[in-house]
Amino acid sequence: MADAPLTGRRVLAVVTNYGVEQDELVVPVEHLRDEGVDVTIAAVEAAPVQTLVGDKDPGRTVRPDRTLAEVAAAEFDALLVPGGTINADTLRRDENAVAIARAFAAAGRPVAAICHGPWLLVEAGVLGGVTLTSYPSLQTDIRNAGAAEWRDAEVVTDDAGGFPLVTSRNPGDLPAFTAALDRVLSAQVVRS
Repeated sequence: MADAPLTGRRVLAVVTNYGVEQDELVVPVEHLRDEGVDVTIAAVEAAPVQTLVGDKDPGRTVRPDRTLAEVAAAEFDALLVPGGTINADTLRRDENAVAIARAFAAAGRPVAAICHGPWLLVEAGVLGGVTLTSYPSLQTDIRNAGAAEWRDAEVVTDDAGGFPLVTSRNPGDLPAFTAALDRVLSAQVVRS
């Protein structure tokens, strides 16, 4: 879409091949693509991604564009980290995913994480001094990772960590999450 508001932006969505919460991946990806964003879905393996609904019921199958080992943060304007308990717990144990999260934060590029997605940011050690939200069960992990504050809010945007961070609690917060991500992306300079 040549006339879409976010045309020219590039977003990387990182996932495992099993367990990502369907709507936390599909809804933001489809929304961003409708806004003209070039979204790349990178998974641990090149195999299809089996999403889940509510961490248990099979959802849509999504084909990744690349693997985590094949992407570099420098190619993208923002990082999207969807949740799903299995997805997030597996991602935080993947060296490539952790390195990608660290690289985005170090470069000052936006990171958007929803539900259990902030677990990757805990592992990457990039939450020092930030205020954020997540699925409520992550509060202790987030505080122990040095976050300034955990809030029970549909969306929290903060840049105290040196990079724009957008977080939400669950799929019910997706409208606020995508709107906040749009605002952050609109403020970014398009990379050539």
